[in-house]
Amino acid sequence: MTVVEITSPGGPEVLKPATRPRPRPGRGEVLIEVVAAGINRPDALQRTGHYNPPPGASDIPGLEVAGRVAELGEGVSDWKVGDRLCALVAGGGYAEYCVAPAPQCLPVPDGYSLLEAAAIPETFFTVWTNVFDRGRLAPGESLLVHGGSSGIGTTAIQLGRAFGARVFTTAGSPEKCAACLELGAERAINYRDQDFVEIVKEATGGRGVDVVLDMVGGDYVPRSIACMAESGRHVSIAFLRGIKTTINLEPIMRKRLTLTGSTLRPRTVDEKAAIARSLRDKVWPKLADRSVRPVIHATFPLADAAGGHALLETSQHIGKIMLRVRDEA
Repeated sequence: MTVVEITSPGGPEVLKPATRPRPRPGRGEVLIEVVAAGINRPDALQRTGHYNPPPGASDIPGLEVAGRVAELGEGVSDWKVGDRLCALVAGGGYAEYCVAPAPQCLPVPDGYSLLEAAAIPETFFTVWTNVFDRGRLAPGESLLVHGGSSGIGTTAIQLGRAFGARVFTTAGSPEKCAACLELGAERAINYRDQDFVEIVKEATGGRGVDVVLDMVGGDYVPRSIACMAESGRHVSIAFLRGIKTTINLEPIMRKRLTLTGSTLRPRTVDEKAAIARSLRDKVWPKLADRSVRPVIHATFPLADAAGGHALLETSQHIGKIMLRVRDEA
């Protein structure tokens, strides 16, 4: 099969097509004939040598795929050969075939192409477990999403709004802010020339927001704390502006704030399976009626994964960047 390998740590140009044996599914796994795969920030971190795969995972990048079941591993009874599905994987997505744990697979939502379905797992699993499980966002509360035009951000805006929250977001251009508003954000704040702390406080009558989803880190953390409501929850999922920050403990104590965070890739199959069940029960109906949807900015052929990574690093995209591995027919 054709795969894309990381030939050495470096820029997008180190991603090269190669040939490898077709994998076989183990117990509790399915082999997927991949039609499309998503490109995500963790893939770029892995490419530069800063995010190694967890033990036992493929060294091929790619954390989400969609396609058809090509082969079943021992003990798998929920799927049959030929079924259309999408899956969260710990690696191996940039390939013509990919092995996935069966509990991390989900049916393609009604009416969706496999390309669209491949844009769902990484962002929807991430947002659900961080905003709704760890952040405990409830109807009537408010959510601040940093990086609202990213794949994660476009998903978080839609899910927050769909489940009854007021959503505020930050983005880096008028075009990105306009896109966030179209997706359901109440306010989209251009961080290049506006102060999100001031605007969020004003928009909430001084109360602040209940949940912050932060993929920026660095100096954004104390600023986010400054615009959080009492008993607010701050959830960190990345640190584009740095892994370290300096915070004042006084507002955390006074407002009884919770600072938490998580990573998804190293978590166990059982943990990811629990997220998958919640998504199928609560989110799949909203995907089916298109009240939420993945936002796809651009698609590249598998052989040009380097081009997709180059676009990712410009941060000019709105939503997801995808790889087309083979035709759907």
